[in-house]
Amino acid sequence: QVQLAESGGGLVQAGGSLRLSCAASESIFSFVIMGWYRQAPGKQRELVANIRSTGSTNYADSVQGRFTISRDNAKNTVYLQMDSLKPEDTAVYYCNAQRVNYHYWGQGTQVTVST
Repeated sequence: QVQLAESGGGLVQAGGSLRLSCAASESIFSFVIMGWYRQAPGKQRELVANIRSTGSTNYADSVQGRFTISRDNAKNTVYLQMDSLKPEDTAVYYCNAQRVNYHYWGQGTQVTVST
């Protein structure tokens, strides 16, 4: 059973930064895509950013230029560097790992951005 362990969430003021980490229980080379999603209260879960095994990245328009996704293959870890945070970034952030026919999810980490 694949396990994804998120860390790094917390409370930060608007304009601040946080770095989220997602540590996988097995080699991240085995996943086609890894990424981060978020879900705010009363809203649907949405894609924030993902990174393919090739290294190519994709970002939601709302975070483009502010967030950076990266991976450390040796540590089986994916990171999300979040800069210039806004109150509307407040949500539970979930790590996601995809194989051809299955998605794996972490338990989520809360990010709260205050005004």
